Amino acid sequence: MNIETDRAPLDKKQSAKPRPKIAIAHDYLTQRGGAERVVLAILRAFPEATIYTTLYDPDGTYPEFRNAKIVVSPLNRFSIFRRHHRIALPFLPIAASTLKVPADVVVVSSTGWAHGFNMSGRVFVYCHSPARWLYLTEQYLGAPAWGSLAGWAIALLKPLLRRWDQKAAHRANKYVANSSVVRQRIMDVYGINASVFHPPHSVDTSGEREPISGLEHFILDGGHFLVVSRLLPYKNVDQAIEAFQGLDERLLIIGEGPLSDRLQASLPKNVRLVSGLTDAQMRWAYATCAAVIAPSHEDFGLTPLEAAAWGKPTIALRAGGYLDTIVEGATGIFIEKPEAAQIRESVLQFQAEEWDVDSIRSHAAKFSEEGFRARLHREIAAVANREPNSVGRS
Repeated sequence: MNIETDRAPLDKKQSAKPRPKIAIAHDYLTQRGGAERVVLAILRAFPEATIYTTLYDPDGTYPEFRNAKIVVSPLNRFSIFRRHHRIALPFLPIAASTLKVPADVVVVSSTGWAHGFNMSGRVFVYCHSPARWLYLTEQYLGAPAWGSLAGWAIALLKPLLRRWDQKAAHRANKYVANSSVVRQRIMDVYGINASVFHPPHSVDTSGEREPISGLEHFILDGGHFLVVSRLLPYKNVDQAIEAFQGLDERLLIIGEGPLSDRLQASLPKNVRLVSGLTDAQMRWAYATCAAVIAPSHEDFGLTPLEAAAWGKPTIALRAGGYLDTIVEGATGIFIEKPEAAQIRESVLQFQAEEWDVDSIRSHAAKFSEEGFRARLHREIAAVANREPNSVGRS
């Protein structure tokens, strides 16, 4: 059905206008993360849209994308790039610039590439962050740039990539940020005054729950702490593992990424690391945990909201998007540094019975997908210079 609005009904002349063709653009669909969940939410808002992306790995990202029409760049022919998209870094500007998106309006989900696709229509950019590897290189790598081959490659390519990135950003008709910290970053990097448009969580607490095979004895009746994260240096998962060394508490880590093997080898007996879970298994992990631990530098970070939907609080780093999504003392607590000692202290002081479950859930409801979809339709209608109910259906 059409979106309900406060606007007057369309006149006959206006309603006769053909519905604009909407497309979705995203950097690469090769992993399971918050940005990919946002793309799924955008797709549910515009279910007839085609998704354009540089790389697509059906087995590496969310299975829901299998039902979408997806157009990829020529780089997708090379399986090594689909498995390790960072290797494709030198080729991505060319691949992005030559990927044609034939649509009247393009909804761009970007962390550094998709806003540079070859788009002839009007462009709405939903920015998760200006390219972290270009503007926050050491944080992205987790070490000084000169300390790795990837760092040297980024350093050599950075002047060229920044020129390309700046040009791409200023072609957009509308730029929005997913959090307050990203809004400031967009201003600092591009000089663009973006509005804040929070992403939604997509948690269905009524769905089926399925125990994770092999972890039934470890989880028991629940009460464990939970980390849900990609396994990258700036996520600080290694600090969470170190924090649980010698504790009586249990930690379950759900994630995958380049550091997977190294982290798996460092696990003490009270920590487990798993990946590739179904939605039902994710529900089981969230529903039975005592709290979520989020020690990473996040542009937004959906994990605290996913936890809040289950009435669970979060122990998080006082930084980034967590400042927008956590109400201190009501839905979570902050640590000042992503260090094992501070995580450990927070875990030892944590008292599950002190938290108001209903209040935490009410906070999560403010970030619903229904609200996100309604605002997205309004934003795209404005970019297309149309009434909201002429561009999307809810």
